[in-house]
This record gives sequence, C-alpha cells and structure tokens, in this order.
Amino acid sequence: MGEIRFQNTLTGRVEPFVPLVPGEVRIYTCGPTVYDFAHIGNFRTFVFQDVLRRFLGSRGFRIQQVMNLTDVDDRIIQNAAAAGIPIREYTEKYVRAFLEDMDALGLERPEQIVRATDHIEQMVALVERLREKTFTYVSDGSIYYRISKFPAYGKLSKIDLSGIQAGARVEVDRYEKADARDFALWKAPKPGEHFWETRIGPGRPGWHLECSAMSMHYLGETIDIHTGGVDLAFPHHENEIAQSEAATGKPFVRYWLHAEHLLVDGEKMSKSLGNFYTLRDLFAKGHKPSSIRYLLASVPYRRQLNFTMDGLQQAASSVERLRNFAARLRAEKFPVGDSPAMAARSTEAVAQFEAGLEDDLNTAQALAAIFDLVRDANTAMDRSEFRAGDAAAVRDALARFDRIFAVLEDSDAARLRALGYAAGGKETSDAEIERLIAERQAARNRRDFTSADQVRQKLLDRGIILEDTRDGGIRWKRK
Repeated sequence: MGEIRFQNTLTGRVEPFVPLVPGEVRIYTCGPTVYDFAHIGNFRTFVFQDVLRRFLGSRGFRIQQVMNLTDVDDRIIQNAAAAGIPIREYTEKYVRAFLEDMDALGLERPEQIVRATDHIEQMVALVERLREKTFTYVSDGSIYYRISKFPAYGKLSKIDLSGIQAGARVEVDRYEKADARDFALWKAPKPGEHFWETRIGPGRPGWHLECSAMSMHYLGETIDIHTGGVDLAFPHHENEIAQSEAATGKPFVRYWLHAEHLLVDGEKMSKSLGNFYTLRDLFAKGHKPSSIRYLLASVPYRRQLNFTMDGLQQAASSVERLRNFAARLRAEKFPVGDSPAMAARSTEAVAQFEAGLEDDLNTAQALAAIFDLVRDANTAMDRSEFRAGDAAAVRDALARFDRIFAVLEDSDAARLRALGYAAGGKETSDAEIERLIAERQAARNRRDFTSADQVRQKLLDRGIILEDTRDGGIRWKRK
C-alpha cells in the first residue's frame, strides 16, 4: 500500500494525508438544506464523500464523520409559513426522504447526522466567544461578523477583498458568490417569522454559524477533513474558517476537499431548462440505483461530471458486466490448479486499483484497473486457461473494488421497492431462486421440458434471468 494524497483546496497542492491522531480520521460533511428533495448534483458530492470514507475505512482508519442537515434557512421558514406548519414538521418529510435516498444509493451513514435546530445552544455559545474577542457588532438587532478583524479571510477561496466596503453587510442566507461582506451570525426575527429566545437575544442562526458550531461540538476545534461541493468554498466555507479560527485561535481544518460541479447534457442543471433531476425522478424513469451510483462515482471528484442519459445507460451496462463476471466466477467449474500469469495479473490489478484511489481518489484509474482484470480473466476462461486456484485472487480484487464502489450486490429491485418504485410483493430470495433452479434441473433430467420451461418463465416473471453455461451449469441474474 502506498501513500494517500489529497488535493487540498486550502494550499492548492496535492499533499500526503496524515491525520491529526494516528489511525483516526475526523471528517465534517456539509449535508443538504432540507427544503426539498436532494438532486443528483447534491448526490454527486455525497457519493464522493462515501467513496472517501469507504476508502479510508479500507485502510484501517477509524472514521468519525459528522454530516449536518440545515433545517432552518430563509426558504424553509418561508415554505413552512406558506404551508401553515412548524418548520420541524415541514422539514421532517425531506429529512426522511434524504435518508431513504442515501440508503437507495448505498451510502454509508456518517457516525453523526445532526440537525441545525438541535444545536442552537452551541451556536449561541460560539457567538458569545466571538463577541468576547470583539469580532462581532450589532445592527438592527442582528449580530454580524466583522471580516476586517480577520486578516486571513479569503485564504481558502483566494478571493480578492480589495474594494470591499468595510462594514457592508449581506443579511440573507442566499447571496451571490461575488459578495464578500460582513455576514450575519445571528438574525433578528421578522414579523411572523420563527425565532428562538436566547442569551444573545431573539432570532435565528445564520447559515454559516451552524457548521462551525456543530463541527467543533462533535469533532473538536481542529479536524482532519472538511468536504463539500466547490460551490460552498465561498462564501460558506470561507466564513466557517473565519468564525472558527477567530474563536479558537487554532487551524479549523487541515484538508479541504471540494467536489466539482455536475452538468446535465453539458449545461448547468436548472428547472427552467428541463434538465433538473432528483434521484426519485430517475427512479421513476426506470433507472437503477446502482447505475446512478456508478456514474456519479466514475469521474474523479475534482473533475466536472457531465450527466447524460446515454452515460447512465453505459453505467448500467458496466455494472451488468461486473455482475455477470462475478456470477460466472461463482458458477463455472474451472480445471484444478492455478496459473502464475493470472495470479500476477490479479496482483497487478489490485496494485493499480489502490494506486488510483491513493492519488486523490482517482476513481477512473481504479475502475480501469478492475475492468482490465475482468477482460483478461474472461478471456482466460473462454480459452479454458483459467484455473480453480485463480479464483480466490480475482474474488479478492472484486471484493476490494466493491468495498468502495458498492454496486456488485444485485439489490436494485429491493431498494426501489422500498421507495415504492417497483411492483409490490416480496423479492425472491437467493435461496428460493436456487430451489427453483434445482426444480427446473430435476425436470430436465427426467426430460419433462414443459415443466422446466414453466419454472424458467416463473423466474423470468420475478425478474430472474437464467443462463446455461458451457460446462452444463446454470448462472442467474436479476433484471
């Protein structure tokens, strides 16, 4: 195993990864703002974060990951008021949907998934620390962060602050990336708006305050890795740094990792262009979770990903190819012995796979290493050159691959059914499939081909496809 290296947005360099505490990695992840269903651009970032934690876990690191759910902001307050319900009730639907979508894509749950509204006390305490150090001022009942007091402001995004008017303010949660002004830590309530009564006055937290407070509460004042989409680098992450480091006097994050944008058919995703998709939109069109996960993971996270329906079909074909190979490896009977050439090929593929991931999570290189192995192993099988003793090393390579990419298990139908996107009824278990295959084989042995065909059709109706192998065996796969 080689050295793990990450492109650190803060320094602009590829750096060896060395955690603060040996054997442990503390990660903070910006989760969704739960005012609507998360879209595929969001999930491009969340899949990258899942690949990151899975890879670090595969190297033996103990992971402590916190993901926030922003469940209070302007849109949530406005939408909840329009619906005439409390914000907690309004956001609950979208929190539940997000967790279901995570499960559908096979994303591992972070150790902590935390709501902003459950951490008002931590946010108030952080504002008090900043006030004591004179980084704040009050205007019209709101508390602002004074950027001029923090000379390092802009070090993450490299933004030029020249010409910015001292004391100019932006009060809303959503504002243009070109703005670099004093930002609200605590917002005074507007008539009819939800607010909290606190030691620092009535109001609600600013968006940026939430992540600093929750990260330091769960992970400490300095963490190893902070992840998010590149669109969050400024102003959100820049403001997190300003708040956190002003309060503690310590570095806030050692490695900043940012995922690039997702495009759809070469354009920015937009409802007005008709190219805006949630996961559920794609499920409703019949696309599988594994295909979506594969496509989102296939392009290295620091490169833009152009999401197309053709690309999604190609991803489905790639997943099917891998599953068919795994099934062939399980089902076929190979001659005894082993092949030194295939053993060397498996070792080489694993080394290339690991080297790709070590190189700032180069998933394209990692995938190429596995597909090259699958091609070579299939060729050896077709030529009767693959030996029974070769299977263990190839299975190990596939297991290493799937620990990170998580697409080999054919659980798409069950995951879709759990979300209501498939026909009702219980999914046929592997044991039931094997029982029916044995029943079909017994019918064929007694030359009752009518019964054998009926069993095949029964399995096909349940989405199970049978394939007879050259050696007289049978392998199966789910549609």
